[in-house]
Amino acid sequence: MISVVIVNWNRRELLRAAFESLAAQHGVDFEVIVVDNGSSDGSVEMIDSFATRFPLRLIRNRENRGFCAANNQGIAVARGKFVALLNNDAEADPDWLSVLLRAGEERSEIGMVASKILVHEDPRRIDKVGHLIYPDGQNRGRGSGEVDRGQYDQTTDCLWPDGCAALYRKAMLDEIGGFDEDFFAYADDAELGLRGRIAGWDCVYAPGARVRHHRGTTLGLASVRRLVLIERNRVLLAAKLFPWRLLLLNPFYYLLRLSAGVAAGVRGEGETKRYPGLSGKLRMGWALLRGDCAALWMLPRILSKRKEIARFRKRSDAEVLELLRRYRISLKEISSQAV
Repeated sequence: MISVVIVNWNRRELLRAAFESLAAQHGVDFEVIVVDNGSSDGSVEMIDSFATRFPLRLIRNRENRGFCAANNQGIAVARGKFVALLNNDAEADPDWLSVLLRAGEERSEIGMVASKILVHEDPRRIDKVGHLIYPDGQNRGRGSGEVDRGQYDQTTDCLWPDGCAALYRKAMLDEIGGFDEDFFAYADDAELGLRGRIAGWDCVYAPGARVRHHRGTTLGLASVRRLVLIERNRVLLAAKLFPWRLLLLNPFYYLLRLSAGVAAGVRGEGETKRYPGLSGKLRMGWALLRGDCAALWMLPRILSKRKEIARFRKRSDAEVLELLRRYRISLKEISSQAV
């Protein structure tokens, strides 16, 4: 059985569409666990209306505890051998769960399965098919923005799945723990995925597990708060999990990526195009500075967590470096893409 965990906060109609897609799933037994982060838009009442269509459990929080803590609540009560995460702004094809399950059961060392996530507004375009990473800790969706011409229609190993629509083996989560709640939101799936890889688990990409995703509905694609969290968590990810020899080079790679990003902005490409004009660029720069300052404030606690990794480490620093090299995104690609 699969336990599907959905975190919700004031997205009633999007959540309804996600539920409808789950109600159409076939070929697999599953339960749905919804963790509501204090919604005030009638989401809870709508959730109750689906209780007769599939096994459903609702956990209600009084406040917004964030993506990480809420998912951990759902994972803690999950009864399935596998845990699937589905964003409340995503809709799955009817065989999504069955395809994920087949891929996850191929080998006992597979701890994670990535979905083929398409842009809801234009399903010809890819949102993410697994993840890539730059050496400063910034991660990007593989294939993001590309027209889907079948170039990612082969089952392959990948670095880790996107938390929007992913499958995790419960045994892996029991071993390494769930999401790091210090991250709150953004790059949390990258941290969990890399932690799983360090623990010796593998990840595969299942192209037949298709999901359509409304992008940027959590905080908005041009949100300053979003940029702050992305930048802060980039630093926290590297500080917690990167081998020391790569971590010491982090400022160099960061400045290199920033320089390439500025050049891309001049050409009207990359993340900076979402922040037009001088005021927009200043807001973006201020967000990055705030993110870095927030990361520095949290650094002692995050560095102390490096000791916990030794408890389940299976891959050496050299093997982790090879993983990051194999799934490295190029400087040109990461600077011209928007997050």
